[in-house]
Amino acid sequence: MPASVPFKVKSISQLHELRGLPRPQHPLISVIDLQDVKLPEEPVKQTAVLDFYSISVKQGTRLKYKYGQQQYDFDEGVMFFTAPGQVIGIESDKDATHTGWVLFIHPDFLWNTALAKTIKKFEFFDYAVNEALFLSEKEERILNGLLSLIKQEYSSNVDKFSQDIIISQIEVMLNYAERFYHRQFITRRAANHQILDKLEQWLDDYFANEKQVTDGLPAVQDIADALNMSPTYLGAMLKALTGLSTQQHIHEKLIEKAKEKLSTTSLTVSEVAYQLGFEHSQSFNKLFKAKTNQSPLEFRKAFN
Repeated sequence: MPASVPFKVKSISQLHELRGLPRPQHPLISVIDLQDVKLPEEPVKQTAVLDFYSISVKQGTRLKYKYGQQQYDFDEGVMFFTAPGQVIGIESDKDATHTGWVLFIHPDFLWNTALAKTIKKFEFFDYAVNEALFLSEKEERILNGLLSLIKQEYSSNVDKFSQDIIISQIEVMLNYAERFYHRQFITRRAANHQILDKLEQWLDDYFANEKQVTDGLPAVQDIADALNMSPTYLGAMLKALTGLSTQQHIHEKLIEKAKEKLSTTSLTVSEVAYQLGFEHSQSFNKLFKAKTNQSPLEFRKAFN
């Protein structure tokens, strides 16, 4: 099968078989020690679509993982997450090695639990691999401890409490991951401020070139693409840094440009709305009032 065509892995048992591992002790949840996974002796490129969640902490030498269109070289210990239906891949040469672990969770294991719904609030399942979580030694120890409890529970005699205990450990792991990501946003503040500067420059250039007239209002996806980031990671990083989402940054820039036009030109409100990329002036009026507590006309009168 060509490397460009992902193959579909429907079950954790199928994954174990593909990787030459013993059958999983539980059909819906499994922990794999990457040292037990034999990499091909020859260079390889593979892509797959998994029908289940994965949470992993990996270190590797001459080993690259792909997620979507992004590629990441795991030469340090990092943690990343994938959700069902996402394309992932692996590329290695004959000298590649890797260590760490992967926790696989089938959605059926979460059925009829609160986590089945709340797992969707953890945005890092939509981050790209190049936005993985870099762990400190202390953080990695915490996660390894939780993983041991999960593995111990599903490896022992399963009873009516087992699922609830495992689910609670997964929830704790995800909550820790969210904390660690927030820490990463803070510790990389200088680099993140550079991203914020690039965002502001992109918006300035967008309006300076009047692209909003032909292309409409700037979109979050367009900004994320220009900054080589996933929209969810960009939004989370901006929220931690400024308290505002990407969309709110766009709105702030729109209001700034609107105030400039209302105070320095004789354009009508409808003309201002059109020049800013709004299809309908009512939408512009609603946004302006929500942000300033004044209508555009009230602002112009108060300014003049």
